Amino acid sequence: MRKISKTEPNSRSGRARPGPAAVSDTLPPAATDSPGPERNCRLCPRLAAFRDTNRLREPSWFNAPVPPFGDRLGSLLVVGLAPGLQGANRTGRPFTGDYAGDLLYGTLLEFGFAAGRYDARPDDGLRLVDCRIGNAVHCVPPQNKPLPAEINTCRQFLAATRADMPRLRAVVMLGRIAHDSTIKVFGLRAVEAPFGHGREHQAGDVRLFDSYHCSRYNTNTGVLTADMFRSVFASVRRHLAADQTAGAASFG
Repeated sequence: MRKISKTEPNSRSGRARPGPAAVSDTLPPAATDSPGPERNCRLCPRLAAFRDTNRLREPSWFNAPVPPFGDRLGSLLVVGLAPGLQGANRTGRPFTGDYAGDLLYGTLLEFGFAAGRYDARPDDGLRLVDCRIGNAVHCVPPQNKPLPAEINTCRQFLAATRADMPRLRAVVMLGRIAHDSTIKVFGLRAVEAPFGHGREHQAGDVRLFDSYHCSRYNTNTGVLTADMFRSVFASVRRHLAADQTAGAASFG
């Protein structure tokens, strides 16, 4: 049974993948109008140094803070942890090029939050529908483990993404780090909005949905199944439909 925490925010604010060389001509341009950090952001010295090393090792990769992808006028925001080294850090698009993207984009397509075909590359023509994807941390961290200070520093860009979505009504938080950072953006305390797969929390007029991260480790170990993941987005779809119906009734 789903559990919903209703809290007002406080005043504190199997497809083949292209090899590395195959994406060199498909990298997205720098998103100058993105709410994310600029390409050579140095706010987190450890992440900047790791990025510099990767640029020397793989000059054809994106190797920069990965901007949000999708519809800024969408009602759904999906928040992940951070770019994967050979996934979004390579391709420049969130969740593109690794296993997590297979499950995430396949589920978004199933529930109508995406259209087209996902081929694990940024020029596959896939588009998001009423949906946007971002991360709690915009740069790839060593061993996929950002430090607390790095998470805190990058939260300003997650907050900017939220502020850049005037029609936002639902957020899916993939994993504990995404959950913890997102609820802080919405001004909620951990005791008010505890993490748990399938939990829901209310922050003003936005519903927050928890899910385990769709990583290969979680699915291989059975922590997260495809059905468990789909159930979260089924709840999101029901919530948005009810929200839209309530909004229409208020103008009836």
